[in-house]
Amino acid sequence: MKGGGKPPQKSEEKLVRTLQPYLCLCFALFLLLPANSFAASHREAPITALDTKADITDLYAFVSYNDPSKVTMILNVDPFLEPSNGPNYFPFDPNILYAIRVDNSNSAHGDVVFEFRFISEIRAPGLFTGFAGVGNGIAAPAGSPPPVTPGSPLVPPAITALDGAGSEGFSLRQHYTVTMVANGIRTPLTNSSGNPLFAVPSNVGPRTMPDYPSLAKQGIYDLGNGIRVWAGTADDPFFIDLGAAFDTLNFRKLVSGGVLNDVQDGADQVNFVADHLSGFNVNSIAIEVPIAMLTRVGKQVPASDPAAAIGIWGTTSRAATTTRGPNSLVDSGDFQQIQRMGNPLINELIIGTGDKDKWSMSAPKDDMQFAAYALDPLLARIFNAALGVNVPPPPRNDLLLLVTYAAPIAAPGTPAGPVADLLRLNTGVPPTPMAQRKRLAVLAGDLGGFPNGRRLTDDVVDIASRVVAGVLVPGYNIFPNNRIGDGVNRSDVPAQEVFPYIGWANSGRDRQHTDPGDAGCSAPMFFPCPMQ
Repeated sequence: MKGGGKPPQKSEEKLVRTLQPYLCLCFALFLLLPANSFAASHREAPITALDTKADITDLYAFVSYNDPSKVTMILNVDPFLEPSNGPNYFPFDPNILYAIRVDNSNSAHGDVVFEFRFISEIRAPGLFTGFAGVGNGIAAPAGSPPPVTPGSPLVPPAITALDGAGSEGFSLRQHYTVTMVANGIRTPLTNSSGNPLFAVPSNVGPRTMPDYPSLAKQGIYDLGNGIRVWAGTADDPFFIDLGAAFDTLNFRKLVSGGVLNDVQDGADQVNFVADHLSGFNVNSIAIEVPIAMLTRVGKQVPASDPAAAIGIWGTTSRAATTTRGPNSLVDSGDFQQIQRMGNPLINELIIGTGDKDKWSMSAPKDDMQFAAYALDPLLARIFNAALGVNVPPPPRNDLLLLVTYAAPIAAPGTPAGPVADLLRLNTGVPPTPMAQRKRLAVLAGDLGGFPNGRRLTDDVVDIASRVVAGVLVPGYNIFPNNRIGDGVNRSDVPAQEVFPYIGWANSGRDRQHTDPGDAGCSAPMFFPCPMQ
């Protein structure tokens, strides 16, 4: 592979072979339904297409790059946020209970749960927009029509802080609570400074928020005991040629209709066609937790220990009844789950539309009821018919929907547990250094990525495409099966190397969506992005 990568060592080759049943399952879940379900978990089910605030777009979990004693978990919700879409922009929904759930007992139950609730306030009720500010503020000029006298404040100063001086123009503000539930005990996690936890607002633009990165960093909070949290609007890190996918897999000629050449395949940091999520934001919750708080033994253990592997999924839930009024919101009744997500691309691309809402509202421990969807994947047949790709015949037992705790992600001797959609992570596997990180993760010999958790840079589109084409089945790891891809190899906004790892939100004034024909492809010879 070009780009400096080394061939997998023998132990890694053995790992990949051992991973085959697990990988085929996780990866193939991506491409089993028609193309109108292609964007990670963006609007994938009828209920979340109507309730986008409760729509989980992506879940990420990985051993923290700069502190391998911790795990970072990121839950993204509310897809396709246009950065310029004021005046209220994109608050979290106070009616939703957002949760990240961790199974450490191999039971597909949430043994450690982190719950997030948001509270909105309108600090300047007379202001026509949620955010306003410029410089040191603007006062009424001489000759101002009465009753506003000259010198009276009209426009607040630019927003440079989440609270206190510099936050006067931050009118539509949210703070939030974090609660950890472990062993049935609910523990509020609070800011170590004693101050509220404020959600970082959308990036309105350079006049209103002149130093947005500094403002966003203020949203990183220490909750004590080594836990940190960040919540707010961020760049959507998912990447795909979405328009081509929606057009019944009509991928660009430059990438041979979805089959990459060696140069394109090896260029991890280059996009050869347009990333259709470029310039869009998403609401994000990131929490970094010591591994010792997540394992069942209460400490960090090596990868060979059965206690090292954990399973992670996210949920959004609403109260049974909500009564809305002017500036009021009253909930009553138990919370009802709206959406869940573990591995990427399952509900949207394997579950039939008639069962998508049922799947969204069910628990991972009950996933056996959906297993029949994976035995004869439609997309494999499309690859065979449209691209001439020779794919394994059904029944595709390698593509079964559900996974268990299995070697090598889980150590030998780990209880398999029930089949359940969980993003499984071996907390004893160290993070891969940036220079050695591969977008194809385990397929490229990089054991620190999907399906061992999921990093922001893992190219689940290409990974999933190849596995559904059979590359992990003996005899099928051949061209073109092992070169299927859309030509989008990275997000338009680079992920950070430090917590919260996500890229900061795109500017409402200066955002750019890269479409075919626009400037934006990162390979100079393909600038602008190809139309065909």
